[in-house]
Amino acid sequence: MIDMKKLLLIAFLLLSTMVIASNSIKPNQGFVNVPGGPVWYKISGTGEGLPLLTLHGGPGSTSCTYSLLEPLGDQRPVIRYDQLGSGRSGRPDDLSLWEVDRFIEELHVIRQELNLDQFHLLGHSWGAALAGAYLLEKGTSGVASVIFSSPLLSTPLWMEDANYLRNQLPQDIQETLNFHETENTTDSDEYRDASRVFYDRHLTRGEAKEKVNCDGAPWNQVIYEYMWGPTEFHATGNLVDFDLSNQLHKIDIPVLFLTGEFDEARPETISKFHKMIPGSEFIVIKDVAHASLSRAPDDYRRILEVFLDEVEDKQLH
Repeated sequence: MIDMKKLLLIAFLLLSTMVIASNSIKPNQGFVNVPGGPVWYKISGTGEGLPLLTLHGGPGSTSCTYSLLEPLGDQRPVIRYDQLGSGRSGRPDDLSLWEVDRFIEELHVIRQELNLDQFHLLGHSWGAALAGAYLLEKGTSGVASVIFSSPLLSTPLWMEDANYLRNQLPQDIQETLNFHETENTTDSDEYRDASRVFYDRHLTRGEAKEKVNCDGAPWNQVIYEYMWGPTEFHATGNLVDFDLSNQLHKIDIPVLFLTGEFDEARPETISKFHKMIPGSEFIVIKDVAHASLSRAPDDYRRILEVFLDEVEDKQLH
């Protein structure tokens, strides 16, 4: 005689196994087709925590620096991808693709294709702009937390900070920058040399503590200039009016703001963003600028590990 209870138990166990298997994220890499072309992604780590999906800066840069987060893979899968047009992803030459809304849809497709029902979101610089725009457009359902790292959340405020920092440069450097921007000769060697003075202070600031291999994953200067401009401190592209600051209070998940002590994303401004989101956290990494992950990788990873674990512990209790 058939034992129905035993059959039901076996069926339940088989179904549970199938669900667990379908929701697990295994290390791999490949391509996802998004609006405009194929996007390359990589998943590292098999930890049991919720996956961490990372959004690189630029626009037009690559995800290779996020390889420095792979040591977190023991706790959770770490996912990175090269946004369309850069790195290992497809490189179409259609300028109409380089709009915020299309990047939002790209992120949404990647989330769906990788079965990211629940995950953490990390965006650095322009990647933070994309993270914020995504949450405000698509909602926060399934997103356990967001980390805004050295974030671009308001171009007008970014430019205020840039001008403040420019005014602290040597007078001859300021004059050189102003001259070439007025004459529209920002592609000159003289302008590039003067720009490096700003970059050395507020972008790179020192040598990388851990090197990354970006071979075969070049960034895309066309996207950068079309969406942003010729330099970090001179916005002329279609992001010139980008501003999420008056909507940040709508983000209703745990939020961590992170920036460097000498960052072009000035701690004073990031602190203001932090105060716009009740319950959010704010950390300044000492002695670094915008390239905080490569200059202070141990500190950066430790901050993320503590924050993500705290978020998940609170959700369990």
